[in-house]
Amino acid sequence: MNLAQRLSRYREYHHDHRNVLTHAVGIPMIVLGITTLLARPVLDLAGMAITPAVVLGVLAALWYLRLDIRMGLLMAALLALFVALGHQIAQASTAAWLGGGIGLFAVGWIFQLVGHKFEGRKPAFVDDLRSFLVGPLFVVVEGLFALGLLKGLRREIGEQPGV
Repeated sequence: MNLAQRLSRYREYHHDHRNVLTHAVGIPMIVLGITTLLARPVLDLAGMAITPAVVLGVLAALWYLRLDIRMGLLMAALLALFVALGHQIAQASTAAWLGGGIGLFAVGWIFQLVGHKFEGRKPAFVDDLRSFLVGPLFVVVEGLFALGLLKGLRREIGEQPGV
């Protein structure tokens, strides 16, 4: 399945503009919550801080790169930013690290659930667990669409069956 097909399938669950807006807030919160919680423990390998967040970020970036090189590079950069932010939050006290990570994760999911209440449809991950990876990509692509970018991709998504 290519980029347009993945986004098209994800879009089937996200037609209501309020749902898309709640995702634009909730998904980044969830990603930051995850990268924060996975920013510990830190393993020092030749002066490089390796955490579960780094490993997960690299694996996700590889998936995005396989899907589409341009969007994969953008997603890899954004993931690196979120991993770095999560690492900074994790430098605080244990209570702040856990509270921040769990808080971001939980509030992000509240946004998601409210959005799907507006949509009147279950979240996409219920049918396809890969949508946990497609969700952040969807938010980025929707932002780029709002800026008037990626018109070809927007047309391609519109031409996919079921849209």
